[in-house]
Amino acid sequence: MEHTTTVHSEHEHHHESPKGEVKRITIILSVLTLIELGFGYWMMTIPDGTFLKHFIKGVICILMLAKAFYIVGYFMHLKHELRNLIMTIVVPLLLFVWFILAFLMDGNSYLNLRMKFDPYKKEQTTKKVEKKEENSEKNHKLD
Repeated sequence: MEHTTTVHSEHEHHHESPKGEVKRITIILSVLTLIELGFGYWMMTIPDGTFLKHFIKGVICILMLAKAFYIVGYFMHLKHELRNLIMTIVVPLLLFVWFILAFLMDGNSYLNLRMKFDPYKKEQTTKKVEKKEENSEKNHKLD
């Protein structure tokens, strides 16, 4: 009996108040957002196509996933839910992300194939449009 009371009191000691937990998570989310903003502003100064710019984009994506974890876990109260309930939410979410990526890759593939096999479309996309003078057209129409 004494053992269960000791364990129970230790468990209560590690549990923080709901307000304290919300404050802690809000501070964590704020810090992650500030870090993302700092990386974003720094990334704008880096030339396109460099490894460092792609690396920073990856870091920002990882930080966004960490923020999503905290938001879903604490503010949507899934951290304390049953594993099966969490899986019924996470698995469709992952499928949704997979669908978006698959449709984007499929659309890009279609665009590349269309450019490759239809020379007219390829020519039209690479052709520069010349600016016509409006005054010269009006003068020709009046004559």
